[in-house]
Amino acid sequence: MTGIDDLSLRDELRGKSPYGAPQLEVPVRLNTNENPYPLPDELVARIAERVAEAARTLNRYPDRDAVELRAGLAGYLTASTGHRVDTAQVWAANGSNEILQQLLQAFGGPGRSAIGFDPSYSMHALIARGTGTGWVSGPRREDFTIDVAAAEHVIGEQAPDVVFLCSPNNPTGTALAAGTVLALYDAAQRAARDRGRRGALVVIDEAYAEFSHRPSLLPLLEGRPHLVLSRTMSKAFGAAGLRLGYLAADAAVVDAVQLVRLPYHLSAVTQATALAALEHTDTLLGYVQQLKGERDRLVAELTALGCEVTESDANFVQFGRFADARAAWQTLLDRGVLVRDNGVPGRLRVTTGTPEENDAFLDAVRELMKENER
Repeated sequence: MTGIDDLSLRDELRGKSPYGAPQLEVPVRLNTNENPYPLPDELVARIAERVAEAARTLNRYPDRDAVELRAGLAGYLTASTGHRVDTAQVWAANGSNEILQQLLQAFGGPGRSAIGFDPSYSMHALIARGTGTGWVSGPRREDFTIDVAAAEHVIGEQAPDVVFLCSPNNPTGTALAAGTVLALYDAAQRAARDRGRRGALVVIDEAYAEFSHRPSLLPLLEGRPHLVLSRTMSKAFGAAGLRLGYLAADAAVVDAVQLVRLPYHLSAVTQATALAALEHTDTLLGYVQQLKGERDRLVAELTALGCEVTESDANFVQFGRFADARAAWQTLLDRGVLVRDNGVPGRLRVTTGTPEENDAFLDAVRELMKENER
């Protein structure tokens, strides 16, 4: 049998593993940051109506530029943040990962580099590698916040073409202050200009923004043509299976990613489903409020149990500190609860579930802590 090592694979991909989380059949699955609430019946019915309409024209290619969908997303961003966003400033793709890939295809690539501040979303480095973009791992403090001075230093030293910032950050849940983003944006532009380049792209990954205590960083786009905000419908909209991500940026950035997008990349069915979801924004964001309350309950109860909990603005919580995080992960799994081991030393991450799922998780942690006391 031919193995992957027998193929003429690019050298930088050899020995690497694909992104993924184990999907095990357990009573409580809290490892992939999904929204635990199914879509409401009225939205499911509306999706069926819109998809049926789209099905009548499936013999034709979909709207290549997804104009109606982009207008709907621009309206949602404007209404939810209070900052006006035009259709020309929005682009949509198959999940935020395709958005990130298109950005790196356009602004990264061979001979260019990107930086992220680890631990952070591992797909940033994986997509960088897949597009031939060099990767630089920047520092975080022990509490997982970004040390602005240290970050400015490494940006000035490395002069990356693309800077990734997560707010809230995955897997830690920590959010960024606007001042931090502005300082690093300015540092990236200075470093680029010092080397005779037009600028450096700074991408704020706001996949979990709707769950945050802080306002969106979207208003920072004003007057900053190299700043990009990435979002998804997978989390707050409870539509992980839809695979719809989008960005907001200067219209010139939208023009740039269209140079690398595949033709007709968003199917008519995807566009129809996303438009139906946008019609039910108020209902879906009501679930977000419930999850924020449950997230805060998890933080409070884990802290009371003696866990070290990272402050979270997302729909998940990082907790520990365990002498052997993998053993702790297995102990919880043995009790029917699947959480995520992201490789952060001594810590695990749990997705906020329904109240019943969260109760089961907390009961399992209580048993784990009792075992650790023996």
